[in-house]
Amino acid sequence: MILITKATVQDYSSIASIGKISVVESHRGSSSEEDMHEFLERNYNGEAIKEELNDVNNIYYIIRYNDTPAGFSKIVLNAKHPTIAADNVAKLDRIYLLKEFYGLKLGLELLKFNIQLARDDNQSGMWLYTWTGNTRAIDFYLKAGFVIIGNHKYYVTKTHYDESHQMFLNFR
Repeated sequence: MILITKATVQDYSSIASIGKISVVESHRGSSSEEDMHEFLERNYNGEAIKEELNDVNNIYYIIRYNDTPAGFSKIVLNAKHPTIAADNVAKLDRIYLLKEFYGLKLGLELLKFNIQLARDDNQSGMWLYTWTGNTRAIDFYLKAGFVIIGNHKYYVTKTHYDESHQMFLNFR
């Protein structure tokens, strides 16, 4: 059974754990081991996740498969970006799924859920960044209708960045 629920601060440890594992799995090779460790310690520790969950602008959802947390998403509504002319656009800031759940279409279910959430809030589209080396994610988003609209330097640490695609899905 698949269940998508809004995350609460009590879900912080599941999100931190899934995030640490998924980031390593999907971004292996994007930076040195030291840079990756620094990024994970800064962004996926319990306190950082609790702080994000307490920020009303961040909307987190957890997807469960047979009662087991399999992945999560983070969306920010009305996240205007200077390269996107449309107003009322949502940013899909994170969507991660543990590798053991690949092939079950859970990522697609979570993406469709977030797209519907954005549409229901009268957003005119959705944008995101994805590392150019993550061909699985790029193909996933392209298949879902996103288009590459530019590139972005995503800073993993103060001294290392990953080249990322900026992608956009226009709802109109």
